[in-house]
Amino acid sequence: MAKINISTLDVESLLELRSKIDAKLGEHKQTLQKQLERLGISNGASGNGRVGKRGTSLKGRKVPPKYRSKKDPKLQWAGRGATPIWMRNEMKAGKLKKEAFLIK
Repeated sequence: MAKINISTLDVESLLELRSKIDAKLGEHKQTLQKQLERLGISNGASGNGRVGKRGTSLKGRKVPPKYRSKKDPKLQWAGRGATPIWMRNEMKAGKLKKEAFLIK
């Protein structure tokens, strides 16, 4: 296929080129869908290997706290994400480790 300099094309030529590209991509999409059907993968499947599922079942779910502050028992942390500031400060002040804050 010959190289096309799109900066020199007028609007109508660009729109014509776009329609050709859309048609070619549509053909390729149909080919890929047929291949997926032969493999037994549905169209709604995501590319992460799980068929028909989105995300994880744990996403957004609340979990009980695992750690509690020694100074203020109202401050708790479930152990997800970044370590809270209150815990970092208490760890530095008392030279403690995370295990010292575990709720028993």
